[in-house]
Amino acid sequence: MDTKKYDVTALGELLIDMTNNGKSEQGNVLYEANPGGAPCNVLAMLKKLGHRVGFIGKVGDDIFGHELKAVLEETGITTDGLVMDKDVRTTLAFVKTFEDGDRDFSFYRNPGADMMLTKEEISDGLLKNTRIFHFGTLSMTHEGVREATIHAVKTAKEAGALISFDPNLREPLWKSLDEAKEQVLKGMSYCDFLKISDNEIQWLTGEEDYTEGIKKIYEKYDIPLITVSLGKEGSRVYYRKDRNSDDFVMVEAAPFLQENTIETTGAGDTFGGCILHFILEKGLDDLSEADLKEMLTFANAAASLITTRRGALRVMPEAEEVRALIKDRETGA
Repeated sequence: MDTKKYDVTALGELLIDMTNNGKSEQGNVLYEANPGGAPCNVLAMLKKLGHRVGFIGKVGDDIFGHELKAVLEETGITTDGLVMDKDVRTTLAFVKTFEDGDRDFSFYRNPGADMMLTKEEISDGLLKNTRIFHFGTLSMTHEGVREATIHAVKTAKEAGALISFDPNLREPLWKSLDEAKEQVLKGMSYCDFLKISDNEIQWLTGEEDYTEGIKKIYEKYDIPLITVSLGKEGSRVYYRKDRNSDDFVMVEAAPFLQENTIETTGAGDTFGGCILHFILEKGLDDLSEADLKEMLTFANAAASLITTRRGALRVMPEAEEVRALIKDRETGA
């Protein structure tokens, strides 16, 4: 039995998503301040599924920073690793939503508090006491926080944690895409689970065909579980039982398309949280194709539900909602 205090600890950005919420009587765009940041969205989904979760990151000692800390506490995410800095401001992301639910981002982050986390501010106690450590690349865009991130990854891995990585590419935050690629490849060298999107895998490998892209990854990295999110086309998982073998299986699952989709913010994070839930429940050894199909189906259903809500962190779906949606499809309701 694993006696570690936390099931998942994540490091990265905690910020405010300023999301378009209609127009005023004067015709001005109205923005709603939604708490966000991919790592905490993942943790919020895991908390809804009954897991013990903790966060490592930095916010400003300002109005938004205090609001975000309160939201994490309300959500049940441990804030022992959250640093509040009076010298920098909490990062903001303005989100433009298109008619199909897709988004564009403008970040107010030069600097933002999340990118100012240092190695010395990280709680190694959290890292040594977690079953899974999760991170992305927004904490790898600048030298200081990059050092902190790699320190955290190494510390958690040495303590026996599985490593989960989501590149979550945001092109405007990088000096160049070459630098972004270098850091994504570095993250992949540590991870046991890689969550990557369709456009990211094409950009990273130069392959239009996702399976050919995965083969390129497998040539260099011994990652047992890789999921590829395909938006409206659903998702895929590639699984390699033996890290020393070239053999792998691929399983696909259909999407749950919603007529009342508002936006896709947090859909990938919700999906990723569900995959980590499955890993916590069943591990990474000897998974069957039926196991993988069940995992993807649950994650796709949960991700579809979050697209019907504004924001993500505070409004993650309950397990019962996800199961009900899956049952409705199975029964044709």
